[in-house]
Amino acid sequence: MISKTTIDQVYETARLEEVIGDFVQLKKSGSNFKGISPFTDERTPSFMVSPVKQIWKDFSSGKGGNVVAFLMEHEHFSYPEAIKYLAKKYNIEVEETEQTNEQKEQANERESMYLVSEYAQTYFSESLWESESGKAIGLTYFKERGFTDETIKKFGLGYCLDNWDAFTKTALDKGYQLEFLEKTGLTIVKEQAGGESRKFDRFKGRVMFPIHSMSGRVLGFGGRILTNDKKAAKYLNSPESEIYHKSKVLYGIYFAKQSIAKEDNCYLVEGYTDVIQLYQSGVKNVVSSSGTALTPEQIRLINRLTKNITVLFDGDAAGLRASLRGIDLILEQGMNVKVCTFPEGEDPDSFAKNNAYEDLVLYLEENAKDFIQFKTSLLAEEAANDPIKRADTVRDIVNSISKIPDRIKKEIYIQECAKIMHISEEVLYNTLAQIDKKGVADASKKLKQ
Repeated sequence: MISKTTIDQVYETARLEEVIGDFVQLKKSGSNFKGISPFTDERTPSFMVSPVKQIWKDFSSGKGGNVVAFLMEHEHFSYPEAIKYLAKKYNIEVEETEQTNEQKEQANERESMYLVSEYAQTYFSESLWESESGKAIGLTYFKERGFTDETIKKFGLGYCLDNWDAFTKTALDKGYQLEFLEKTGLTIVKEQAGGESRKFDRFKGRVMFPIHSMSGRVLGFGGRILTNDKKAAKYLNSPESEIYHKSKVLYGIYFAKQSIAKEDNCYLVEGYTDVIQLYQSGVKNVVSSSGTALTPEQIRLINRLTKNITVLFDGDAAGLRASLRGIDLILEQGMNVKVCTFPEGEDPDSFAKNNAYEDLVLYLEENAKDFIQFKTSLLAEEAANDPIKRADTVRDIVNSISKIPDRIKKEIYIQECAKIMHISEEVLYNTLAQIDKKGVADASKKLKQ
């Protein structure tokens, strides 16, 4: 825990108008400052900052508070993250209350892993822009994808030289410890006969996508190979570590968080390039589960910012099937979910690249269907003339509805399903009751075990 002395010092030192001025353009208005609300799309400034009282008030959204409240609201920091951000800004040393030696060691280890990861991001970025092979291979690839220099720099994209240990050697020469290079998975250490070990770069010859936390720290990397090596995986991710847990991270959340909160909607896609291409096109409220199946922890991360998720799918049927499972998980977390598919042969990346911003936004608005309409149209097509398949389809949809915690929403969806599938509400309620009953029975069985 951060000591009370540090917290008091942060509050005494931090100047509200300076901190908010980093995020909002403020103009002097009498003894106060005025600006356009960062939380709504207003045209007339109604965001007030009082340097005397050290409080802010946003009249368009009703939000307000002190300097820490602003950072928690605008940057979606937790309380300790906000205090640490201010301490760093004002060069205040963060004093932690008494920790056991084990806790101190663990904290130091995590910090060392963060520092190694942040150094790696800088190194890969420099390799991309400054080395001959980085420019010829990595930069050419990103340019072919249609990414601008500004976008490449914004997302911290890079290149790991096609050399067995170029990164590891440079990092060790700079004083970074092999222990942390190995723990973050950046370096692979292979023990050899005679007690010697061989060190080499995990991401050799790949273009690099840094993965950031909600507060912007580098947690790990995704690396894409550019050669046609059949033995090597196309994409390679950092292994699980003390700082990187795949199931709890969303690619792009750091860049998207303000836009998600402002638009009150989050677009969910599959890959890194989908996120980057949409962001570059102007649709900034977009994240990706980056190659892993969607998890409850990832959904809860979005839930901190909005209750609404729109899942964007490629046109292929296999991907749709797998993604339907993710929809049930989103419903289980009490969130609202819409689905939007792209034309055959298109994905979010190619569609965003080939369409103007206005057309892209219009397409997303017009084609985002409520999950029940989407699921019924998808499953009904397959079950058109087969009564047994049709019955399975109805059961499948009711099963999704059973995941919704809110009873009013459940009822509305049952009515909607009855209308679309031409089946009585009574039958659907009975089916729902059976599913709920089975769920309770299964849960108590697990509990007993």
